[in-house]
Amino acid sequence: MKKILIVSDGAIGSHFIERVIGTYTSENLYYVVHTQDIEFDGYNPARFKFFRFDPTSLYKITNLLKMDFWQVILILENGSDLEQTIKNIRSFKPSPRIIALDLWNAQSPDDDIEWVNMQELIAANLIDYLPNIPVLAKNIGLGSGEIMEVLVPFGSSFVYRHIGSIEQKNWKIAAIYRNRQLIIPSDNKMIQPNDTLVLVGDPSVLRSIYRAIKRELGQFPAPFGSRLYLYIDMAVEKKESIMALVRRSIYVQKTLHQPLIIKVINPGDIDVLRMIKASAEENATVEICYAAQPDEANILNDIKKYHIGLFIVSQTLFSTKSIRKKLYAGNVPVLKLADRSFSSLRESVVILSEEGYIGNISTTIFDVSSQFGFNLELIDYLHEEEGRKGEIIEHFNNLSTIFSKSIQVIEQEENPIQSLRERENFLHVLPFTTKMFTSRLNACFSTDPEVLYRKLDRYHQLFIPTQI
Repeated sequence: MKKILIVSDGAIGSHFIERVIGTYTSENLYYVVHTQDIEFDGYNPARFKFFRFDPTSLYKITNLLKMDFWQVILILENGSDLEQTIKNIRSFKPSPRIIALDLWNAQSPDDDIEWVNMQELIAANLIDYLPNIPVLAKNIGLGSGEIMEVLVPFGSSFVYRHIGSIEQKNWKIAAIYRNRQLIIPSDNKMIQPNDTLVLVGDPSVLRSIYRAIKRELGQFPAPFGSRLYLYIDMAVEKKESIMALVRRSIYVQKTLHQPLIIKVINPGDIDVLRMIKASAEENATVEICYAAQPDEANILNDIKKYHIGLFIVSQTLFSTKSIRKKLYAGNVPVLKLADRSFSSLRESVVILSEEGYIGNISTTIFDVSSQFGFNLELIDYLHEEEGRKGEIIEHFNNLSTIFSKSIQVIEQEENPIQSLRERENFLHVLPFTTKMFTSRLNACFSTDPEVLYRKLDRYHQLFIPTQI
């Protein structure tokens, strides 16, 4: 993760920081020095550290510079302050790359600073208002992020996928550039490593697509969030079940190396609360809600408030439809823990269905299996010569090669639910869709394994949203 230092003192700097907060990457760690007392909203505390002091103070800035910064960005509206800040930084750390805003057209070609000239930027944008002048790609459209260019890295989940296998809702792949050649997208075109994609669509959707394209293994629960969250209702759970949930959640926390929050509602047993706190110790933060009747809407509030990336819940609570609806609306992966050992798990199992949602969550499946050390089994039942399933299996095989993780593809003519119910233990991974709300009566007449997820309710299950 690259550490970036941002030093600012005015309105331009404040706008820049707000834009950085809304950017798409989770690979950078930002240290922000701002001279004014300004509150910034919507940032991820794990990615942003804020400080308020005068950067012209050698003592204060050098205390921060004891860390190694990959890049320093200076947005200071006072020329003397900017000059002194550069001297302070260079006297202590001569090597970091410095990018500075030049408001006075006074940059020196001999120094080692990368200057961003304000006058040149304004002139370059004003010329686009003249008639009969070609418009550059960066200025096409509304300029609000609805056109995006993305380089596809080798480890991306988009690599070796056919365009037709990628669900494009509210966005489109408009062009592919490969080896400096333009390729017009079509359903049968396959994306290759190091392709550059030109995307068009809703800016908020494109931000999610950007994160999905750039993902590599070892990042889960990113890009969904940065914390784990265990939800316990003491009015529903038994004492033994509560402590088992806590132990298994702490095991997950130690494996994924992410902060764990344990939320307890309807507290009714002081001894159990003490045991929860004793078990959590340094591994988790325990939050107790003493409200008489907690509102389930608090689930959504906490998902947003704590930037939750994995929601952990018991089999009992997940069986409550209202809880499932809140979790689905929260668009967050849900680990439903059953009354079985989690630390002894060795396999994660995925059952293919016709809709192709599995392809959308394929990288997350590999990520989870890799971090926990699970063997990955892909079960294809009622297999016929159907292009959609064939493309998904091909996609998994390609990902297997990319990530050097073997998979086992099992073909069965009968529904695999019954054979899986005879196993001792495994993690069932499936997409989190509206199929989870199918009534038990209607599910009895279905052969869709995702609709029949309750048949495997006695096993641990991971529900992954299909849209990031």
